[in-house]
Amino acid sequence: MAFSSDELNFLVYRYLQESGFQHSAYSFGLESHISQSNINGALVPPAALISIVQKGLHYTEAEICVGEDGSELRLIESLSLIDAVMPDIVASRQSQNQDKQSGVKNDVQGTNGEEGTATVTSAISSTNTMELDNSIEIPAEKSTILKGHESEVFICAWNPITDLLASGSGDSTARIWDMADSLSDPSQLILRHCIQKGGTEVPSNKDVTSLDWNCDGTLLATGSYDGYARIWMTDGRLSSTLGQHKGPIFALKWNKKGNYILSAGVDKTTIIWDAASGQCNQQFAFHTAPALDVDWQSNSSFASCSTDQCIHVCRLGVDRPVKTFQGHTNEVNAIKWDPQGNLLASCSDDMTLKIWSMKQDTCVHDLQAHNKEIYTIKWSPTGPGTANPNMNLILASASFDSTVRLWDVEQGAFIHTLTKHTEPVYSVAFSPDGKFLASGSFDKCVHIWSTQSGQLVHSYKGTGGIFEVCWNSTGNKVGASASDGSVFVLDLRKL
Repeated sequence: MAFSSDELNFLVYRYLQESGFQHSAYSFGLESHISQSNINGALVPPAALISIVQKGLHYTEAEICVGEDGSELRLIESLSLIDAVMPDIVASRQSQNQDKQSGVKNDVQGTNGEEGTATVTSAISSTNTMELDNSIEIPAEKSTILKGHESEVFICAWNPITDLLASGSGDSTARIWDMADSLSDPSQLILRHCIQKGGTEVPSNKDVTSLDWNCDGTLLATGSYDGYARIWMTDGRLSSTLGQHKGPIFALKWNKKGNYILSAGVDKTTIIWDAASGQCNQQFAFHTAPALDVDWQSNSSFASCSTDQCIHVCRLGVDRPVKTFQGHTNEVNAIKWDPQGNLLASCSDDMTLKIWSMKQDTCVHDLQAHNKEIYTIKWSPTGPGTANPNMNLILASASFDSTVRLWDVEQGAFIHTLTKHTEPVYSVAFSPDGKFLASGSFDKCVHIWSTQSGQLVHSYKGTGGIFEVCWNSTGNKVGASASDGSVFVLDLRKL
């Protein structure tokens, strides 16, 4: 097998992206000059590096299972990946394999048959214990698989007014799926992210990393690894291209009024854009490392976080942060203002969740319960100033420790720990009425929980690791996007 260093570098780069290490992927891509290679990432299937490594491992195991006379031996013990790349261990295992199985081929064949049966039985038993109650598992007829993307789908979001679902992928496209009329055969619009090269438009071959609808659902904004933000109409036409960042865009949000768009980039800056003109209103260069997330506090003030471990609160027209929060000891992955814009929640690779107030410099609460990195957080649409004022305000956190936690922020204590996932949880989303929480994990499952009891009420297993989950505006459909290029919609009506 012959391969170039560019090809190997690209597979490592893609593996880092698929594993959720977006910032490491970016740094590796820069140092290995991925952008200068002629590899079309849209043609490379998900999990390509893992697939080729697994094949290599199987090949090494197959070598061990061939005797000196060419006869086939039974593999006594599977190789670990590290063992497989150590010649002395491979040679030793091959010798042990031959010694143990010499002269007892018939007995081994009988034993192997029995072990095969036992293994199948064990697997069935294990599967049965993991299976969900039929009343919980969402039936296949209640799911619609949306196919079209050619690479992993990092993000999806429902239009706030109609049942249009937008998705963004590593194939350098966003798509708008119309789920209003027909769940069985929805139409799709392909929003191709192109760049100017030699006087012509060519596909950027860069990931679409973020997307957000404006408040009245008439425009969709997307952010890309190519460094551009774009505004699209609901019919798929490109309205404007926003070019000021010098590097990938990691996050992008409309304000509530719909006149400004806020973006965060690897160039350490955040930008407020005028949505009507597509021009940069103000660029904020206060972070000392890539900006990872942004969230509006009001129509003209916002917070940003970064790998520099700092959080800045900024305001349009002011040339320095109006507040800076410090306290995290590792990169801050996500920030979210509560529905009233009073409290700011942040989560970090330092495994903590912190609550901040503009009234003080130190955090109001330092919430420590997760034992791995916390990837994202969401506030419930409940409490004062929301459509559900009589329900308590809740904060949800999703972690690489495979759990979701629900927090009572007023008390500074967790209410429920949701533990059914078996892999890192990348996304959580509250239903519009605040009664349910959807969670998506790399175990390929979307779980829907009761926020009041913490009980699992519905579950669905897809075909790829889940990057994003989201509810439609009426709360009867959940959308999800996955690592295998699939997008799916769960119809929760009459369940």
